[in-house]
Amino acid sequence: MPNLATILKAEVSRLARKELRAESEALKKTVSSQRAELVAMKRRLQDLEKLVRALAKGSEKRPTGKASSGEPGPAADEGVRFSAKGMASNRRRLGLSASDFGMLVGATGQSVYQWEAGKSKPRAKSLSAIAGLRGIGKKEAAARLAAMKGGA
Repeated sequence: MPNLATILKAEVSRLARKELRAESEALKKTVSSQRAELVAMKRRLQDLEKLVRALAKGSEKRPTGKASSGEPGPAADEGVRFSAKGMASNRRRLGLSASDFGMLVGATGQSVYQWEAGKSKPRAKSLSAIAGLRGIGKKEAAARLAAMKGGA
């Protein structure tokens, strides 16, 4: 005859497993519904971020019409275009090293290499300085560089 204590213990274990299974099933359903909701929210967030980027691009293209005090603003830089090849050929035409060219536009030589390689784009301040160097000759560039090095 089996021991009453072992039979009681086995029955309690069985009932506990049954209760845990019922609770865990409810939790599993809740978790799966929350995961589905999370996926839907992520998709919606991606769509909204895409929309924000598109709107930001659109607002960058619109002219504001005002220039900040002392520095050329978006209205002054409206027609300035940047081409990595064009900048590289202009630097070679002027006979300048990357660090000298960078000094003239207010950047480092490494930045100039990054711009020429197309890995990054110059900021508006540097972009206007690059545009200013397009129309000058070798002598003018050398004079500006000498003035910068002599004044430093």
